[in-house]
Formats: sequence, C-alpha cells, structure tokens
Amino acid sequence: MNVLIIGSGAREHVFCWKIKQSSGCDSLYVAPGNAGTNKIATNLDINISNFQEIKKILIIKEIGLLIIGPEIPLINGLVDFIKQQPELKEILVIGPSISGAMLEGSKDFSKDFMFKHKIPTASYKTFNANTLDDGIDYLETIPPPYVLKADGPAAGKGVLILENLPQAKEELSNMLIHNKFGDSGNKVVVEGFLKGIELSCFVLFDGKSYITLPSAKDYKRIGEGDTGLNTGGMGSISPVPFADREFLKKIDAKIIKPTIKGIIKDKLDYVGFIFIGIIKVENEPFVIEYNVRMGDPETQVVLPRIKNDFLELMVKTANGKLNSVKLEIEKMAYANVVAVSNGYPEQYEKGKIISGLEIENDSIIFHAGTKNESENIITNGGRVLSVVSRADSFDLALKKSYQNIKPIKFEGKHYRKDLGFDL
Repeated sequence: MNVLIIGSGAREHVFCWKIKQSSGCDSLYVAPGNAGTNKIATNLDINISNFQEIKKILIIKEIGLLIIGPEIPLINGLVDFIKQQPELKEILVIGPSISGAMLEGSKDFSKDFMFKHKIPTASYKTFNANTLDDGIDYLETIPPPYVLKADGPAAGKGVLILENLPQAKEELSNMLIHNKFGDSGNKVVVEGFLKGIELSCFVLFDGKSYITLPSAKDYKRIGEGDTGLNTGGMGSISPVPFADREFLKKIDAKIIKPTIKGIIKDKLDYVGFIFIGIIKVENEPFVIEYNVRMGDPETQVVLPRIKNDFLELMVKTANGKLNSVKLEIEKMAYANVVAVSNGYPEQYEKGKIISGLEIENDSIIFHAGTKNESENIITNGGRVLSVVSRADSFDLALKKSYQNIKPIKFEGKHYRKDLGFDL
C-alpha cells in the first residue's frame, strides 16, 4: 500500500517512523515533510491548503491511505473534498470531516457539545466584538485567574490565563477589537479557571468503535516552572504517573464514553484521532479542550509505546474494524524534550545550521521545523526537534533526553530544563 501523510512537524515524522516499520507499506510520502521525514520517506513540496494539488498527488502516486496530521486541513474540509471526488473513492482516510473537526475548529462549539452531553468542563460564556461590553461586565463577576480562549485554531497559543482584572479586560479587547489572534479571535470563550494537573488522552475512533491509546503529559509554557507564554508544547512524558487505573476508569466513564456517544448522536462525521485535554481536579477529570488529531509533543511519546503494526491499525480504523483490534502497549516510560528557536513562540529566527544530530542511548530525534539546504540541515520553524528517550521510569528517560539534547547545536537553541518538576 502507498501511504501519504499530510504535515511537516514532529508528529508527522513519528507517523512516518511507525509506518516505515510495517511490511505492508510499499511507498511512503509526506507533504511537505521536513529534514527528518526526508531520510525515511519521499517529501513532496506541495501546498497542503491547495486541495486540487493534493488530489493530483493522490492519483499520481496511487495512494491507498491518507493520514492528515495537522488540524487546519481538517477544519478547512479536506476530508469532505476527498469524499466528493469520484476518482478518490477507494482511498482510505484518517481524519474527521468538517462537522467533526468543529470540536477543535470552534471552542464555542466544543463547549456547547460538552454541556449538551453532560461532559465535565469549566463554566463559560462566549463573546464577540458586538458584545465586548458584556464580556467586560462578565469578567467582573468571576474570580481570577481569568481564562480567555480564541474561538478558532491558534496553534496552541490562543489561550491566555491572567491574574489581573484590568489586564484581562485589555486582552479581551485586544482579541476582539484589535485581532490579536486574527480571525481565530473573532469570538472569545471566557472560562472559569480549574486548578489541578493536566494530562492528554488519545482515542482512536472508526465511526462506531473506539480504542484508548496511552495517555501523556505535556508542558506548554515556554519557561521553567510553567511560566511565560503558551507554546505548541515544550516536552512530554508517557505514561502519566498520577493517572492510575482508577482515575483512567473515571476518564473513560465520565468523558470518553459520553464524547463518543455525543459524536454518534450528533451525527458528526468522524474517523480518526480524538485528543482530549484533561485536568485532574481533586481526583475528578474535567475536559479543557478537544483536538481532532494527535497532539504534538505527545505523539512522540505515545506512538513509540504502541506495539501493534501501525499501518494495520490505521487501515482497520479507516475500514471501521477497530472492534477487532487488541492494543498492545509497551510498559517502558518515554520522555520528550523539545528544542526551539530563539524568540519562539513569538517572532523566531530561521535558517540556522544544526549540528550534533548523531545520538544514541535509547534516544531518537524527531524533526519538526527543519529542512535540507545544500549539505546542511537548517532550522525552519519555532519548534525545531524532539529528543525522545525510553527507560524504566520517566525521570530516567528524561535524564537520557537531556544528555542527548546537549550536543545538538544551532544558534539560539532553547529548551526547558525542568520537565517533570511537578511530578
């Protein structure tokens, strides 16, 4: 089978790495990919927002399975487009249609979904430019910290948590009037603050049945001690030490099952990964957000723990046959440390030569913002690469990742040195 993976991040590099291990894979393509995927697959330099261009590639390369990594093509309707093309009807696709992608495409939609299906989450109200004054009044009625979320997708950076009421009012105005997050901030969800510790749950859904993948914990803030701006993610670990069997059972009963039932009841056209951001508050799970794809940096520690043939798993998902799958999970712990460019998550530098990429000791590098230029690999994004290690415990795995990230050099390299501090 010929496989095409859409995307250019570390998540897509992990997909490639797992599928490459399958004897069922004939030719493997990534669009547009990065310097890491370029070593194990064929990168295709195409614009993933141009659906006609994707259609052409699907036909020319005789693709049997398409995996859509990032959220934007899903939210923009790539799956719907493919289903409407008679020439593409035989292609298996991993990813939801627009109706399902709204769980990530609109925070307001997803909060309404949660309330409708009685899924535990924080209280909220939604405001737009016309109701800004109501939003400011609402802020005065709730206790700090104030949680402001851009309604649309913002690459993990559209959430502000503010202690100061005047600052919260100012930022609400910046989002709604001054387009701080562009069109994604045309509506803003103001949420009640939940105090607890977070984890990421992943579900694979075939439209009827689901299986739960290993959970992970990621670190979103740029600075040590979870300080500074939100990023797409600075590191991750799996399994999660505080998510014991009893707590995972609560997540399944109170969150995963109602989510699946809600998707089916609301007739959301959905096949693929469901990411559920969870916060543990006094031993009870609450949903922070849904994503409609695998998370990054969590994919880097979740997929290596899956022993099953990953291509076979994807084919069974696309064919609605997940009920025949018995998931096999490795017990070893995995830890991921992310190296980022100077200035990230705001304006960052590109084009810096990377050296020191030869590592060992049960570690692997997954590329993200990298590309090949002449004989060099250079930086090409905010998050540059992930160093992932395995060991008997998350702290030993982290120790290996920290040892192996040190020799990697590029100008302006930054990484969190305190991952696991809260565990």
